[in-house]
Amino acid sequence: MSTVTRDVAAVTGVLDELVAAWERHDADAYGELFTEDATYVTYVGTLYQGRQDIVNCHRVLFASFLKGTRLADQVISIRFTGPDVAVVNGRGDTYKKKQPRKLTKLQTYTLVRQDDGKWRITAFHNTKRKPLMESISYRFAPGLIPAAGR
Repeated sequence: MSTVTRDVAAVTGVLDELVAAWERHDADAYGELFTEDATYVTYVGTLYQGRQDIVNCHRVLFASFLKGTRLADQVISIRFTGPDVAVVNGRGDTYKKKQPRKLTKLQTYTLVRQDDGKWRITAFHNTKRKPLMESISYRFAPGLIPAAGR
């Protein structure tokens, strides 16, 4: 198995563990997947700084707004910007009963391989898509359409 293949498997494994921790509503296990100094931006624009802040907010979220939810996560791309840094773009959403057909959030994860050899998330950003606004802006300014969408 090549080094890149192993690294891709390790990075996607972290994201799989993230989903599993969410499903258990285990804020500590969720937070353990982040570096001590990680940043976490929610789709409403809240910035959490550091693993403990991420754990604390998820402990509250799992007991309130996100109680009983599951996490859908789909990797779009993984790009290695160095031997120990990976940038992952994906789609995601939370749900309670049935996973939605279309995932409404775009996410960027930056992962680093730490001294212990484990990959951890050092930055996460979550943005809610607004397809109607995209469509309107594309209609009036076609140059805004991403190259992959042309």
